Amino acid sequence: MLLRWRRWRRGRPFWGGLLTVAAGVEIAAIPLAPMKVMLHQGAAGAASVLLGAVLIVLGLSAWFTPHYRTLTGILTAMIAAAALVLSNLGGFLIGTVAGLIGGGLVFGWQPRTAPAPEPPHPNPPLVEEEA
Repeated sequence: MLLRWRRWRRGRPFWGGLLTVAAGVEIAAIPLAPMKVMLHQGAAGAASVLLGAVLIVLGLSAWFTPHYRTLTGILTAMIAAAALVLSNLGGFLIGTVAGLIGGGLVFGWQPRTAPAPEPPHPNPPLVEEEA
């Protein structure tokens, strides 16, 4: 079971997706805090929840469709940067920084390829026949 988990995790941008999901949860959770903890937010609260939900979807997309990693990484970085302006400083900067790092990890991830087998030697050594 552990071997299957490792194989699944290494076959996709796991850490970038995890940081992206964590950034989305952090950005979306701040406006959903109790009113005693959070100030009244208004339209910024709706934008925060929307941006957080999109970041969560992008993080899951990085895990389950790794062949779209380039688009996912770019969109993640753009939305995390937009959260800096549209929500509470991007989740008090923690969500924006985590989203930018996660987007960079997703964008930069490359799948591992199996090493190519060595080609046969072009001139095999001749074996002398005994007479």
